[in-house]
Amino acid sequence: MELTADELDALKELINIGVGHAAGMLNEMIQFPIQLEIPDVELLSSLELQRELKERFGIELISVVQLAFSGSFSGSAQLLFPTESAVNLVSVLTGEDKGSPDLDSLKISTLSEVGNMVINGVMGSISNVLDQPLDYAVPYYAEEEIQELLLKEESLHYGTILLAPAHFSIEQLQIQGDIMLFFDMGSFKLLLKAIATV
Repeated sequence: MELTADELDALKELINIGVGHAAGMLNEMIQFPIQLEIPDVELLSSLELQRELKERFGIELISVVQLAFSGSFSGSAQLLFPTESAVNLVSVLTGEDKGSPDLDSLKISTLSEVGNMVINGVMGSISNVLDQPLDYAVPYYAEEEIQELLLKEESLHYGTILLAPAHFSIEQLQIQGDIMLFFDMGSFKLLLKAIATV
């Protein structure tokens, strides 16, 4: 499926609004400036997606919060952190020392909360702009290699995926992460239709 230049621009604009909103919420929690990079959105096959993500993350363990959504369109959104960044973020938010034994027990709940907030910021903005209500599942937290994670990603079974990655970093705290959105193909067509009517 080929996208027109107008469709691509509209998609990027929509995702920019959502990611910008989520970054603002994160900024309020952390009180440090966040640098955001939003590369082009891409339509990929499952295999292309696996190759691209393996290239970016390698075999490093990553911390991920995933939230499935359904309604007018369905798919899932993920917030991914390299493990070291996840530890730094939890340490900043909880005030616990990075070497503290309590940090591990706080990590899942803290990152799930951050992921829930950021992803809801992204999807809530998209839902509001398009006036399309969405329902959300309970966030799922995991720490694994990207390959393992992709095996669990239901949207990958639908042939073509819209990958909308946003990379953010907080230099002073040595934190970086990525926000990724996956839409299955049927939902993606509905998404384009909704964008065209705005």
